[in-house]
Amino acid sequence: MTTFHPKYITFDCYGTLTNFQMAEAARDLYSEQLDEPRMAEFIKNFAAYRLDEILGDWKPYAEVVHNSLERTCKRNGIKFRDEAARMVYERVPTWGPHPDVPAGLAKVAKEIPLVILSNAMNSQIMSNVEKLGAPFHKVYTAEQAQAYKPRFKAFEYMLDMLGCGPEDILHCSSSFRYDLMSAHDLGIKNKVWVNRGHEPANPYYGYTEIANISELPGVVGL
Repeated sequence: MTTFHPKYITFDCYGTLTNFQMAEAARDLYSEQLDEPRMAEFIKNFAAYRLDEILGDWKPYAEVVHNSLERTCKRNGIKFRDEAARMVYERVPTWGPHPDVPAGLAKVAKEIPLVILSNAMNSQIMSNVEKLGAPFHKVYTAEQAQAYKPRFKAFEYMLDMLGCGPEDILHCSSSFRYDLMSAHDLGIKNKVWVNRGHEPANPYYGYTEIANISELPGVVGL
């Protein structure tokens, strides 16, 4: 079988490349008020409300964090404070990559242009990208697309800007709900699932599974 050599490898950033630490932020804020079972429920709810908040029209990510945290606090019987949402939002640019990311990306970047499509604000994302340890051809944000993944509009914006079709890219993500389900529906046949342990496998969506980014070069024959 011939190894697929894409024009671009496109990536989700937060969670896939950058160590996404919303759960840790929630623990820092609320662990003194919640025992472990309730804390785990809070973290699960916070993730669910963040997804719900981005499914409509685009709004700044600060509002996504604020609204989802406020809704989570209400559901879990915790007093919400505006400054808590600001603290969470302001942490985002400080997050660095998973340990496996820099070396794996650097090897692939020598042969194939790398692209990010992220549910990010323009003012935040480059701080995270600079920590990834490899050059990126393009970085596209939800703010630019005026849509968050998993909405098709975000992916269509990226493809339009790159001037290519679904058949030309390999899309890499650790999330089915944000990335790989939409990629599948849009006809992106070449996909990589990075199994970071935060979602279960779902073979229906057709992908190559890797444990971390150090395995990505092998997927494209490098």
